[in-house]
Amino acid sequence: MCVTLKSLNTFGLNVNAHKIVIAHNEFDLLLLWKQSVQLNRPVLLLGRGSNVLFLEHYAGTVLLNRIRGISIREDDEAWYLHVGAGELWHDLVVYTLKKKIPGLENLALIPGYIGSASIHNIGAYGVELKNICEYVDVLQLDNGEKHRFSAVDCQFSYRNSIFKQYYRENYAIVAIGLRCKKSWQPVLNYGDLKYLDASYVTPYEIFNLVCTLRKNKLPDITKFGNAGSFFKNPIVDANILSKLQANYPNIPYYPQNNGQVKIYAGWLIDYCNLKGYTLGNVAVYEKQALILINIGYASGIEVAALAKYVRYKVAEKFAIWLEPEVRFIGAQGEINAVTALS
Repeated sequence: MCVTLKSLNTFGLNVNAHKIVIAHNEFDLLLLWKQSVQLNRPVLLLGRGSNVLFLEHYAGTVLLNRIRGISIREDDEAWYLHVGAGELWHDLVVYTLKKKIPGLENLALIPGYIGSASIHNIGAYGVELKNICEYVDVLQLDNGEKHRFSAVDCQFSYRNSIFKQYYRENYAIVAIGLRCKKSWQPVLNYGDLKYLDASYVTPYEIFNLVCTLRKNKLPDITKFGNAGSFFKNPIVDANILSKLQANYPNIPYYPQNNGQVKIYAGWLIDYCNLKGYTLGNVAVYEKQALILINIGYASGIEVAALAKYVRYKVAEKFAIWLEPEVRFIGAQGEINAVTALS
């Protein structure tokens, strides 16, 4: 058996898997996983495929987690949401705003499902999932046990979590819990949101501006396949920033709570004059250097080759090695992306 994954990866790569199965509840998830394992083939849990790069055909079963459902309770301090891993993230943002629940507006238009959001600790415009997450419910697939990880247990960090590091193979995220404070304060310290007036701005105004900004800088996925930001923004010590500022005084950065600073990977790539750079069927997007796009019938190997070229060019000029945000998938499962680009 051989089925296409072209509609299940936003790069639009023409790759196949041995089989695709869909789980709509926890019982199905366990059953389908066990059936797949019995075939002695690898199993890949997949959401929308908005943060993966298939380097070749996948030899195993792709298991789509589509466990849905949203429940809300509240007290005097906050709204508490319990959300199934198979809900689309942007749909949740829209849903909460319609319910007059603020807090997610900065994270509008981030693609993918809830489960993937917690794996990657998604973030945008000064807000990360860890700022609002209370817990993550996980199903241990080899024995059917269910575990609840508190936000502290999740070990959230920049584009990372314990699920990305240690709980990939035999665990599936089935739901997350979010806490949205009733004492809402707008987060306007990032990008063009700084021009909004904190005294009068509404969650809907932030949502609308974020949607406009993202639409203006992101390529139309129906025309140019991509996975959004391909590289993480590097976080460096303040002394490294000082050295960079000696040669590049206008380098933009974003202070971190621990005294380090985040440098914008897109700016580094752009400064290397790589916007619009083309390699085969892949290009650095001309409007946003952080995005690699499929401009034809690209293969995963071509995308990786361009990513490697960009990574080395940035390291050559700035002595900073960019790390991929995108997961790399080989025939047998996930492989180390940094190693693949070294």
